[in-house]
Amino acid sequence: MVSSLFVALAASSYAAAQSFVSDPLIDKTVPYTAIPYQIDTHTDGRGPQSGYNICNSTTEGASSMCQTAYFNHLDDFCLFAPAQPNKTIGETEGEEVAWCTKPGRGTRLIPDGALKGVQLIQSPGYIQIAGVVDQEKLNIQSDDFGGELDSGGQDGRGNPIGGLVYSNAFASNNGNNDSFQQTRHWTLCVFSSFSFFPFYFHDTPLINRLSNAFLPSYNSFMGGGNFCAKACDDTQPNAAHLCEHIYDRVGCAYNAPNNAQEGVFERCSGDDMTPVGVYTSDGQTLTWTQPPESEGAITSIPYTPTIASSSNCVTFGSGELFSQLATASGGSGSGGSGSGGAAGASGSAESSSNGNSAVGSRGSLMGVAAVTGWKEERKRKREHATTKNDKRR
Repeated sequence: MVSSLFVALAASSYAAAQSFVSDPLIDKTVPYTAIPYQIDTHTDGRGPQSGYNICNSTTEGASSMCQTAYFNHLDDFCLFAPAQPNKTIGETEGEEVAWCTKPGRGTRLIPDGALKGVQLIQSPGYIQIAGVVDQEKLNIQSDDFGGELDSGGQDGRGNPIGGLVYSNAFASNNGNNDSFQQTRHWTLCVFSSFSFFPFYFHDTPLINRLSNAFLPSYNSFMGGGNFCAKACDDTQPNAAHLCEHIYDRVGCAYNAPNNAQEGVFERCSGDDMTPVGVYTSDGQTLTWTQPPESEGAITSIPYTPTIASSSNCVTFGSGELFSQLATASGGSGSGGSGSGGAAGASGSAESSSNGNSAVGSRGSLMGVAAVTGWKEERKRKREHATTKNDKRR
């Protein structure tokens, strides 16, 4: 505990010393056909970008350092995770690499069997993917509390530094699977579903209240990892607010409410969620702002998040979705000459259902804290960084 506290304090001091760059990642518009080898050219502060953005067949495999990811379909998406085994999100947030469900992206492949359940929600403003994952297969320590990765970062360089995300599935793309659009607003949380509660809150009544309200079956995820990710369509006027990255202390429950559960793989249409922090009380629309870490543990939140209405849900078998993970063999590479990646199509349906999701549905991944102590300190949006980032929106 003492060593953990020391690391957290050291990391906090280090993060506070970071300066916000003049060319933040979230401001960089990068057409898919013009991706540079590395989008981040800075060398000071947190150091240079650890990987690269031009990814193709020469970079694909188990040692790929590709940092270009895709959010397309239920069978075609990527997660950012550590490059080396047995790491925490907190210690590697700036150096994560892309792990994808399809070969052909120039990335590492998510190991067969790692994905235990996935829900994809396509709304007018974003693509949201949430699920259950064996995080050890993605080089994340089994007992890691997890963390948030996003296009902001404490210095504006993103986490991972230089991470780019593209999609061919936004409504504004008109169904063109051969054309990839950049999303400059994205977030990804990976976290352990149970063990972080006492570590993070240090508040038993709050833990009990949150678990009763949001996690009626959270015990079913003990020993596993959960994730939620959202990529917002930059052509939509509310992209920045639908993919906020200044609420990293409240995790998926507030940033990406979902109905994902182990053993279920489904794709749904949905409405846009109410932006995190925005709620209605006594007929008034109010905004709650996440308090800084310096004020201590979060002991109350003035509203309960709700899952946006969804419909046209179609379920699939994991075998039909991710069959290529079982058969793919990956080589390794250190660089490429062009952006790789073919569009993926969703598999055939096994069954379908319609209906709206509700908070408290059995098995929903409604974790509240998504950051480690170290991650929380490093990732905290310093006052000057948040202000500058908000101005750039």
